[in-house]
Amino acid sequence: MYKGRKVAVIIAAGGAGTRFGAQGPKQFLDVGGMSMVMASAVPFLDSGYTDWMGFVVPRGYEEKCAALAERELCAVLAKVRVVTGGSDRAASVRAGLEAAEADGMADGLVLIHDAARPFVSGALIGRVLEAANEHGAAVPATPVLDTVYITCGDGFAAGIPDRAGLRAVQTPQGFDFALILEAHRRAFSEGISVTDDGAPVFSGGGRVALAEGDPANTKITAQGDMPGPGLGRVLPGSLRVGIGFDAHRFCEGRPLVLGGLKIPFEKGLLGHSDADVLTHALMDAILGALKEGDIGGMFPDTDPAFAGVSSMALLQKVVFLMKERGYGVANADLTLVAERPRMAPYREDIEQRLAVALGTAKENVSLKATTTEKLGFTGREEGIAAEAVILLEKL
Repeated sequence: MYKGRKVAVIIAAGGAGTRFGAQGPKQFLDVGGMSMVMASAVPFLDSGYTDWMGFVVPRGYEEKCAALAERELCAVLAKVRVVTGGSDRAASVRAGLEAAEADGMADGLVLIHDAARPFVSGALIGRVLEAANEHGAAVPATPVLDTVYITCGDGFAAGIPDRAGLRAVQTPQGFDFALILEAHRRAFSEGISVTDDGAPVFSGGGRVALAEGDPANTKITAQGDMPGPGLGRVLPGSLRVGIGFDAHRFCEGRPLVLGGLKIPFEKGLLGHSDADVLTHALMDAILGALKEGDIGGMFPDTDPAFAGVSSMALLQKVVFLMKERGYGVANADLTLVAERPRMAPYREDIEQRLAVALGTAKENVSLKATTTEKLGFTGREEGIAAEAVILLEKL
């Protein structure tokens, strides 16, 4: 929700990607260890505002998209729907809007985003939501830096507009849900061609607010637009390291939750929340890297609001703070210390869950498990300890 209004997100992934030159739609290619279509969705889920998400894909790719969502967005799959796209972008967006309408989202806000823009930031999402909530229709825009010529198609210039009044439009674009659905339906019935979602509002006489865009929110159109490997040039102050540690004793009658996953075991861990010792260590590592104290200060065990709360929900708040400060996860390394249970069967699932929560690729999250050879409280099977080391990079 955003200021009491439900928020639907439509990921427009219905294009064929012919300009990219790949075999099949480019939105299903890998970007940093995750499919482009899912990478474009994660920032919206991380924002904490998304109540419903629809992926609009070409006919024949519905099962592929659903499988990617299950594998790469496993922690939030309940919010996700896959919708068959139409003959063009406008038809695909209409299909997404109508699916959201059928699911009861028509009285809220909607964000419409191109799957080919996987670098969208939480800050940009917040700006567009704010403007859409206030004005009813908003698109992010950046100044046009190049001189633009108008041509009549004969190979000669016909005019040169003043670039000071020009803006290049991006996505996500945000709208009052009822407003944009009516605008798209009217444009279709009147045969109006639209290339983005602000156009049908504007063509119907509506006002479209311009939110501040983000130059880093680039669109992948050709193969040269794909990001290269590595962090690139390291700037002073662009990297931060944090270390987190936590320990909880075993107790009867509680589930054992580690990294957001319920582990079959005869005992759970004692704590004010769900006592997810692994996620607690990870949160402390992030807060340490940001110099923001620890989870005891941010989520005190004297506050009844946090009694029994999911630690993954708390992690979402910590990640939001991290992104608000302009940082992302370069990699996270976690170690669990316990005699039992054995973690090998659950390691990959936990790594995936934590990667999604952190807004990074699974390859950037590593989980190890070890014992203390029967020494100490973990060796006596009195509890579990965990340590986390995280590297943050300035976005």
